[in-house]
Amino acid sequence: MKRIAALAILVLAAACATKEPESQGGTIVGEVGDARNRARVHTDLAGAYYERGNMGVALDELRHATTADPSYPQAYELLGLVYMELKDTRQAESNFERALRLSPNDANINHNYGWFLCQNGREKDSIRYFLQALRNPLYASPARTYSTAGLCSVRAGNTKDAEEFLQRALKADPEDPSALIQLAQIRYRQGNVDEARRFISRYNKLVSPSPESLWLALRIERKGGERAAEQSYASQLRRRFPNSAEYQSLQRGQYD
Repeated sequence: MKRIAALAILVLAAACATKEPESQGGTIVGEVGDARNRARVHTDLAGAYYERGNMGVALDELRHATTADPSYPQAYELLGLVYMELKDTRQAESNFERALRLSPNDANINHNYGWFLCQNGREKDSIRYFLQALRNPLYASPARTYSTAGLCSVRAGNTKDAEEFLQRALKADPEDPSALIQLAQIRYRQGNVDEARRFISRYNKLVSPSPESLWLALRIERKGGERAAEQSYASQLRRRFPNSAEYQSLQRGQYD
């Protein structure tokens, strides 16, 4: 029922946005910027369908958006994300690049293209776009980009830069979950049990523990010789995520 109601609202919004402009005293109201407004509405609708996993309808809305205004960069950005979800890397990259040609300093577009590159084995190339996003003084989500740059630096084998990015993420947002769990993983691998424990404890208090975070906490306590805490995390992992890969590793005794 909620999906039907939401769909009705979306359809109504589209209908309102695409109605014919009215005339008042010989002046056409809504003519200026009308194409951009239609593109924006169709892109917003596409974003809602994208979030719901309905990629077919999202693509259809984005075709309307780019037809209404071929110079609207956010439509191509979202096309990149949709094609990324559909595993069509050629179309995804083409649309991200078009979005960047239209708006090269847009922080969100740079972030999303960087994430696309990182997801497709081009981790080192991705950092350039994360840094470009962070140069925008009006960017509202620097912690997100710093933590993502940290993740991609880890994947590229650059732990030093990863640590710096993740520390900056926590400076921008001390409660950024992604930065906390990544730093906990790095400190665990470095053998720094106290700091690893501190980061993973903060993570598990901020968000609902995941199989990954419980498994990491368990291994940290095991490395630190805290058997009671280790068993507590083992019990939580068994009770909450009995079908997880992490619990299977626990049963096999494969801790690293």
